[in-house]
Amino acid sequence: MNETLLTICRTDEVPVGGVIKAETNGLVVAVFNLGGRFFVTDDHCTHGPGSLSEGFVDGDEIECDFHNGRFHIPTGAVAGPPCTIPLPTYAVKIIEDQVCIDPTPRIVA
Repeated sequence: MNETLLTICRTDEVPVGGVIKAETNGLVVAVFNLGGRFFVTDDHCTHGPGSLSEGFVDGDEIECDFHNGRFHIPTGAVAGPPCTIPLPTYAVKIIEDQVCIDPTPRIVA
């Protein structure tokens, strides 16, 4: 993990089983709380103009509200069409109830 972490939001801002949109340092991300485990991905769908934070969380997948494409939240892997390009994710570290990320995106091959 990169030594330069960005603080994204407080853990209590993200409802369990939910997602919020957050912006910091030019990044627009979706922050997920899956049963107390936090994940951060790009907010922009790789298929179209959809905002994933406006999508539907179903278990460990997010369904985009634009064309109903799906991604695996922990890895960013494509989980359903019409999406074909994986979603960038970010390494998360919780520090004193703050969701922090390494700003370098990770992409599943």
